[in-house]
Amino acid sequence: MAITNLPDALLVKEYVAGNEEALSALIKRHQSKIYGFIYSKIPDKDITNDVFQDTFIKVIKTLKSNSYNEEGKFLPWVMRISHNLVVDHYRKTKKMPLYRETEEFSIFSIMSDDSLTIENKIIADQVEMDLKRLIEELPADQKEVLVMRMYQDMSFKEISESTGVSINTALGRMRYALMNLRKVIDKHQIVLTN
Repeated sequence: MAITNLPDALLVKEYVAGNEEALSALIKRHQSKIYGFIYSKIPDKDITNDVFQDTFIKVIKTLKSNSYNEEGKFLPWVMRISHNLVVDHYRKTKKMPLYRETEEFSIFSIMSDDSLTIENKIIADQVEMDLKRLIEELPADQKEVLVMRMYQDMSFKEISESTGVSINTALGRMRYALMNLRKVIDKHQIVLTN
């Protein structure tokens, strides 16, 4: 079996045993999810790159010191490290964002700036503000699952592992979150398209 097909837990063991290739496979497998998570909190590419690198420096130090014991939960563990580094970044700059945990994200961060005309940018900003306001009205457990799924691109298995609930509970929360969002959109008569 090729090293890239090994599960996370075996790749971690391989790396600890001295196989540098195993770490590359782990980074490649999870980089878009981790980078996307950091960028959703700090929408600045340079700072995001720094925090991403710091995350893996911390991962490497922990793995090399043999103090990693999150058996089979590699991604949620790395996400926690990156989350803590994001919080550290805001502490250092004394600029805590308005939303602390998982609510700071941008649905338009994937678009390049020049692809949006000024008019479309204004509309996009308005839709994003409306959407953030709507998500704020959700109960905390539903909001958490929705943000992890939609903005951090986590699978329901990963969401269940990092929140400590069953996959069915995570799915249920997502369903209720979407139903509640629809209700709120109807209540406020918000149009999410231009």
